[in-house]
Amino acid sequence: MVATSLGDMMRRSVAQYRDKVAFLVPEKNDFRPVTYQEFFDLVRGYAGVIKAQGISRGERVAIISENCFEWSLTDWACQCLGLVVVPLYPTLTPDQAAYIVSDAGARLVLVGSNDQRLKIDCLPNLVIMDLKGTDGSIDTLAKVSGIALTLEAINQEIDETKTDDLATIIYTSGTTGQPKGAMLPHRAISHICELVPVEVPMNSSDVFLSFLPQSHVYERVAGQFLPISLGATLGFAKNLASLAGDMAKVRPTVLLCVPRFLDSFRDRVLDAVGKQKPLRQKLFALALSQGVKKAQGKFAPISGVLDPIVMKKIRERMGGRIRFLVSGGAALPAHTAEFYMAAGLTVLQGYGLTETTGASFVNRPSNNKYWTVGEALGVECKIAEDGEILLRGPAVMTGYYNLPEETRLAIDSEGFFHTGDIGEFEGKNLKITDRKKDLLVLGNGKNIAPQPIENKLKSSVFISEAVLIGDGMDACAALIIPHFDAVRKALRLADGESLAGNEEAKALIKKEVERVNKTLANFEMVKRHAILNAPFTVESGELTPTLKVKRKVVIEHYKDIIATLR
Repeated sequence: MVATSLGDMMRRSVAQYRDKVAFLVPEKNDFRPVTYQEFFDLVRGYAGVIKAQGISRGERVAIISENCFEWSLTDWACQCLGLVVVPLYPTLTPDQAAYIVSDAGARLVLVGSNDQRLKIDCLPNLVIMDLKGTDGSIDTLAKVSGIALTLEAINQEIDETKTDDLATIIYTSGTTGQPKGAMLPHRAISHICELVPVEVPMNSSDVFLSFLPQSHVYERVAGQFLPISLGATLGFAKNLASLAGDMAKVRPTVLLCVPRFLDSFRDRVLDAVGKQKPLRQKLFALALSQGVKKAQGKFAPISGVLDPIVMKKIRERMGGRIRFLVSGGAALPAHTAEFYMAAGLTVLQGYGLTETTGASFVNRPSNNKYWTVGEALGVECKIAEDGEILLRGPAVMTGYYNLPEETRLAIDSEGFFHTGDIGEFEGKNLKITDRKKDLLVLGNGKNIAPQPIENKLKSSVFISEAVLIGDGMDACAALIIPHFDAVRKALRLADGESLAGNEEAKALIKKEVERVNKTLANFEMVKRHAILNAPFTVESGELTPTLKVKRKVVIEHYKDIIATLR
């Protein structure tokens, strides 16, 4: 029988896995286990505190905080009470945070720190509470005797929440214009949770480790709701700085990640190898080459011999039990996937949007074409005449909050959501080739898809980020952010030395660009480029909170440099 709501889904897991560990909560130097029964009792306490604030069914509750166990408990309590959760990235500016809270009409806001409180303190008619650590915080009040809802009361609340009721409003990252609130009902999220274990072999024995922002649809659905629906165990990383140690202690079997994380971990491994003796470096290079060939289905006669000697160490750095690295949020470069496949780590690339509840396609272990985003996950897909990917199904949002015209433009009369992504099928597997609005049109009328070229440039160990430009130009050009440490090390430059004006650095990057150009059609070649001296950041507005590049912002910020490339 299908769960009627997220609260019902949680209740079923509690009944089935009562004494099993549901969460591993970081405390000082260790992790505190919390069973499913303890989890349910805590949710009853949180629900009691929220009810006491006079918040009624259907009203909006905003959460703006760094990741923590209390974030999750608040979310689950709201789902049981039929409240609509509005998650905000803790990196948002005061103006952005205030806009979302106001636009959603939130009545209650849970904040993770005083800095977050100050972002929305100026708004009227708000109940603002701390998530933890103060006398009036929800975690403190939830422990007060008599505040928790009784078992009868919370079951009644869960029973009153229907499958088509709104569960959450998640605001888009805003790569273009003001963020829009995608409305996702309970059925959209439970649909994903029911399908995943059918299509990907995940189950109650799995251990997840959460480190991506809980405010993002990908982490919220696949990293928070999914593990509980499975009866699995979910550990919370203390922070990004402690992630390596947390992996060693939690020893996850499933890790949700983004390509930037995979690239960063890969770079650290390669950097460590570079410090080894020449013989060890050669052994690693051979193991990597053999592993890639094996992953590609080619003849690799000594991969089995080299794997336990070399590649096992990489697996151990991730805890030694990883079954799946599930990559989403951005395009996964093939060279990154192949590095992990060579190390005996299965990377499953997926695809989804906020508006489609974060998971529309995912590779299956039995059919893992890592250069694609996999097969459909309970969604109907068709490719429009202009190549745009259109999606229809239970996980598609009901619309944008308070934006009927934007909703009409996004979801057509047949119920298909227009993703704005360009793609094509390779058998059952979908390939994302670019963003519809990102297509470049050269002065000669040639259309260029920038993403594949950018990914080829980023395959270089010396290039961290690349943004292709070319609208109205006679040829493609690129803004390039180098891998600063890798370039300085290769050229034996001092730490902190500028690379944009260094002739050796310019020659090195030029060589990498020319290498990529040999793989491109003549009209696609990057004829000019500029090296930037600083990485893109969320704070500068050049990256979204999910670390996607805001192309328009970058072009505006570097318009003077771009003018020299025309």
